[in-house]
Amino acid sequence: MSTTVTSRWESQRSFDELGRPLRDITFTVVDLETTGGSPHDGCMVTEIGAVKVRGGEVLGEFQTLVNPHTEIPPFIAVLTGISNAMVADAPPIESALPAFLEFATGTVLVAHNAPFDVGFLKHFNELQGRAWPGFEVVDTAKLARRVITRDDAPNCKLSSLARVFRSGTTPNHRALEDARATVDVLHGLMERLGGLGVHTLEELQTFSARVSTAQRRKRHLAEALPHSPGVYLFCDDASRVLYVGTSRDLRTRVRSYFTASETRSRMGEMVGLASTVRGIVCSTTLEAQVRELRLIAEHKPRYNRRSRFPERMHFIKLTREPWPRLSLVTRVLDDDADYLGPFSSRKGAEKCLAALHDTFPVRQCSDRFGKVPSRSPCVLAELGRCLSPCDGSVDQTTYAAVVRLLQDTLLRRPDEVVEAINRRMEQLSSDERFEEAGVHRDRLAAFVRAAARTQRLTALSRCPEIVATRREADPAGGGRWEVHVVRHGRLAAAGVIPPGADAHQYLAELRLSAETVGDAPGPVPAASAEESEKVLRWLESDGVRLVDVEGEWACPVAGAGRHLAVHEAVAESRRSLVPFADRRDLATVHQPAR
Repeated sequence: MSTTVTSRWESQRSFDELGRPLRDITFTVVDLETTGGSPHDGCMVTEIGAVKVRGGEVLGEFQTLVNPHTEIPPFIAVLTGISNAMVADAPPIESALPAFLEFATGTVLVAHNAPFDVGFLKHFNELQGRAWPGFEVVDTAKLARRVITRDDAPNCKLSSLARVFRSGTTPNHRALEDARATVDVLHGLMERLGGLGVHTLEELQTFSARVSTAQRRKRHLAEALPHSPGVYLFCDDASRVLYVGTSRDLRTRVRSYFTASETRSRMGEMVGLASTVRGIVCSTTLEAQVRELRLIAEHKPRYNRRSRFPERMHFIKLTREPWPRLSLVTRVLDDDADYLGPFSSRKGAEKCLAALHDTFPVRQCSDRFGKVPSRSPCVLAELGRCLSPCDGSVDQTTYAAVVRLLQDTLLRRPDEVVEAINRRMEQLSSDERFEEAGVHRDRLAAFVRAAARTQRLTALSRCPEIVATRREADPAGGGRWEVHVVRHGRLAAAGVIPPGADAHQYLAELRLSAETVGDAPGPVPAASAEESEKVLRWLESDGVRLVDVEGEWACPVAGAGRHLAVHEAVAESRRSLVPFADRRDLATVHQPAR
């Protein structure tokens, strides 16, 4: 699989890569006075005050009263000192807001409890039919909660913070004075954060007290990474892989581990141990996802919780012997037997096995029988749950017919199990034995999921080669064509057709350079089940075009996919024990032949 690709992000270094120093940012610190707490409840703006600053210097101020065209509540008038008479001749919001937006254009908005002030501004801007300028916003209240301790101040109100940072202005619920006090609070917070290594706007916006100073000092580990999709590996001093991740933008994602609000304590521990970060550039997002899975399986990093042990799978096997039986196994052999799976847990496999045994009375013992066994029957035979070939109670022809029906259920049509367990659940529900009905519901859900998974993976894995393309999403229009070559369920090659290149020639060369992949036995693809499922999701996504399919890629029309959506919905809700037969109006999934 080719890992060399010319990234669209390599044309120039972005602001996000460089970081915008705080000393070079122009901030507009704004404060509003209003008639109430929410514009959606009919509350109006009565005053706008703002201060424009850069590098610690005041560049200008903006202040205006606003006529709300409604009575100001008495308690608001007492709180702010703004009366109805004061705003009678003031401009309405239709005039005041455009003037403020012109004053603030090109700056970063700052407010104490920014969702309140910016929410009012956005609301009236929308009512006036304008597009919101898309200001970046800094909330000093949010920052203070991450920096200020109880030893500094009892709370993070503006009045309390103004005292902490010795503001020259005392907040008094008038817009301009409160904005001036917020300027002093902003500068005080920036001074404190500077000592913690926060020097850019990006770092200020994503600062978290949970990211230690030691972690921030490791920001240089991201410097060599490109703005490209791919996989990143955190490694320790001994080059052991600690963590593997994937991103559409390697540098931005890795930098976030040192500057962003990373709340997972184990990630902080991992970053503390890391000494290097390696990046692998990938042509497409799918290639990055697949490489991540393979690297996790190879290195088994201690800080990755998922996908570390793809080899730990379980299967249900329908054996090939004179008197076949169902067996729980961990490997698929090239023995012409039929398999259902893989299951990621033994518990799920056991539930599915129980559902099959509830429906088909094949033997459950592991003894080896000859063609004409002569033994004593077991308890299951006495209970009528086994055809009892051990004592000659059933002939080979009758037993083989049951096995053929079981085989058809595993590979093509699960209706026999679905209908039998539905009938059992109906009976249990009518007898108010709801806990037992719930056990059968879970068994049925496990079977339907496993059967659908097996059928989809089998359909993909038996195709020697599938070549497909999809146009990449591009907000500016156009977009490049990404190409994937899939062989027996394994991603064998990935690439992006270069602009102006001959598409047919590129596809031919990509196929020639693709990984050689051999077939695998049973339903197991030539890759891990998780990898093949990611490939399947991409192949089934909108916009994918099949260039060539070698073999037959098709799922049974009457397969388990028809029942999957219903059982997933029931397992999700678990609100009642209404039989699945009565829930078929919820959803139906049909797996058409490809």
